Amino acid sequence: MGFPQILSELKNKNGYTNAYIGQACGVSEGAVRTWLSGKKTPSSNALKSLSDLFGVSTDYLLDNEPKQKTPAEADVTFDDFTYALHGETKELTEENKQKLLEMARFFKMQQDKEKK
Repeated sequence: MGFPQILSELKNKNGYTNAYIGQACGVSEGAVRTWLSGKKTPSSNALKSLSDLFGVSTDYLLDNEPKQKTPAEADVTFDDFTYALHGETKELTEENKQKLLEMARFFKMQQDKEKK
């Protein structure tokens, strides 16, 4: 995916108009249209403004790095206990998962009190 597609995706995701993006970057609405069409690329200053506006890196805008992963997409590693607990709890009802979470918080609170 190239810069025009990335910009278009970010624009649509955030519900911004070309005019709004242009104003935020100090350029005309027409300049934004040329970026979206792929006819031109933004200056380094405008690229930095786009980066700030969308909360992504300039490398991401230029398709030089993968999009930051959400916590749900991030690589997660488990120790043996956590892995076993996950296996035992994944089929619990939401109500029972909440109860288990409350119990874990209780045990942690008790442990913290014992340390003091």
